[in-house]
Amino acid sequence: MQNRACNNKEFISIVSSLDIEMNLQHSAETKLEATIVESVGKTPLIPLKNIFGNTSEIFAKLEWFNPSGSLKARASSWMIFEAAKTGVLQRNMTLIEPTSGNTGIAMSKFAKELGYHVELTIPEKISEETKEILRSFGAKLLETEDDLCPRVGPGTDQSIALANALVQNHPEKYYMANQYNNDANFLAHYNTTGPEIWEATKGNVTTFIAGVGTGGTITGVGQYLKEKDQSIRIIAVQPQKNHHIQGLRNLDESEIPELMKRRLHVVDETITVTDYESFQMVKELATKENLFPGPSSGAVIAALKKVMDSLAHGTVVVIFGDDASKYRTVYRQFDVFTDSEYDQLKRTAGFLSDTNP
Repeated sequence: MQNRACNNKEFISIVSSLDIEMNLQHSAETKLEATIVESVGKTPLIPLKNIFGNTSEIFAKLEWFNPSGSLKARASSWMIFEAAKTGVLQRNMTLIEPTSGNTGIAMSKFAKELGYHVELTIPEKISEETKEILRSFGAKLLETEDDLCPRVGPGTDQSIALANALVQNHPEKYYMANQYNNDANFLAHYNTTGPEIWEATKGNVTTFIAGVGTGGTITGVGQYLKEKDQSIRIIAVQPQKNHHIQGLRNLDESEIPELMKRRLHVVDETITVTDYESFQMVKELATKENLFPGPSSGAVIAALKKVMDSLAHGTVVVIFGDDASKYRTVYRQFDVFTDSEYDQLKRTAGFLSDTNP
């Protein structure tokens, strides 16, 4: 039997066909990832009319209306989409991410919808409700203790160290979005949250306040708003050292994320709030505004309370990152709500969302 050699034209044609087939497959997969980006954002901006009286117009952006029930749906969707689009995330890889809760929930939800496996390195002290939600989406949880490696620092710093070690040892297996150093996190807020706030306030926002976790929200929104009006005051909120405000970080106790370091210039000031102050404001938001907020929402309102006297009659926008759905045990532990009070709010509070897992 005679073998017929493939000539150059035939070879080029075969390769081109394979390239086209692979590109079409990659394009279809990337289009699937793009749908999660399109599903986030456009969250309500509501007035807070009773919490401090009428000295300023105060509005809260309710991020629990995002898919997965939190602000972190924005960054997670953008990070997955960008990684898939550029090819650094392949279908056979496992998503791994250090998280204190909401990013992990968002990434697990999206990963399950898109067909990826996911592993999460988490601080052991996050709420049991959060852990249950993460497991319900099929995430494998790797819990870290605060004293696992004291030189690294407490909380999420431990989780970051563990995730980095796994990626370094198994680069072919894992893709880590690294929310603490990924500009897609910043861009999610620069391109969506910031414009939404500007448009909803008709350009009248004078002060923006958000908690600091990765720094993506405060720098993304802050950069966008400063480009619109340099006089807008950008206030970052950090919790006390050894805090219990899931999702936020104390910048003296933990490393300042690289993502935030790159754009610290957009932050005008940083305010520290205590657990007690934050939980007290959670109570006030419930009783005065009939809301069902998470602890970080209480933290930003506690920070606003500290600067109210320095604000003119302007328009203040704060970020409410998630609601109280994951914090029954936390609120019980710190005497924020009894179980009956919690259940009552969960049924009757205003602006409840069905996007929570």
